Amino acid sequence: MNRRSFLGSAILFPLAIMAMSNKEIFELLSDTENNNTMPALFVGHGNPMNAIEENEFVTGFRNMAAAIPKPRAVLCISAHWETKGSFVTAMPIPKTIHDFGGFPQSLFDVQYPAKGSPVLADETKSLVKKAEIGLDNQWGLDHGCWSVLKHFYPQANIPIVQLSLDYSQPPQYHYELAKELYQLRKKGVLIIGSGNLVHNLGKIDWTNMNKIGFAYDWATIANEKMKNLMLANDHKQLINYRSLGREVELAIPSPEHYLPLLYVLALKQENENLSFFNDKAVGGSLTMTSVKIESV
Repeated sequence: MNRRSFLGSAILFPLAIMAMSNKEIFELLSDTENNNTMPALFVGHGNPMNAIEENEFVTGFRNMAAAIPKPRAVLCISAHWETKGSFVTAMPIPKTIHDFGGFPQSLFDVQYPAKGSPVLADETKSLVKKAEIGLDNQWGLDHGCWSVLKHFYPQANIPIVQLSLDYSQPPQYHYELAKELYQLRKKGVLIIGSGNLVHNLGKIDWTNMNKIGFAYDWATIANEKMKNLMLANDHKQLINYRSLGREVELAIPSPEHYLPLLYVLALKQENENLSFFNDKAVGGSLTMTSVKIESV
């Protein structure tokens, strides 16, 4: 290309970009022909105080962020956004939601000013055929999302959208919906499910919340049973988790902290590896076990 042709192209390219739709721009900028597929993560977010405390789980979040490619955007499925129907946040500037009580003011003072992405919201909506995905302009970023991403990307410089959990649907529905999101990974989007593998607040020992590694026997058995099924790629049993025995029944008294795991497992391809991090318990009945799925 000669100098005149190059200059002409340089002038016309911004004009062409201005004429494109948001979706077309996203697809252009997300061309991953020479890039690897983004990993997918399930993170145990645990106590909201992890947002402002220093502990080995927070270190684990930071180390994981450093170990994976920087994403173009994040799609987060949090245990703390349950809706009738499925929705994705579509506002350009999501608010920081402090959806908890009984914690110090310093936690309520935390703001995570990441931008949203209406373009990614539209792309997510267009990919999902199993359900009608609604565009939401009211929610924002709940603590299942920002308390983790605050450590992954402390500069809040990665756009984030959240996908809700339809509480009226069975586990199989969530697993099948998640499969339709795979193409986002190829466009540089980091998909994160945020919950806890073992999450029974009714049986938690609050006096041992700072004793990392403390777990009731049933919690350890349930955690190991589900990890082994993940390593065996036995997603069918994990979808039908209610048939896994008394220990798992105690570990998952309600589904909202477990379902984000199914979203991540559904994204795993045959040639991908699965590994664990932050694999410890607190309070007896809460495990921080987190999962990384990545291409070989």
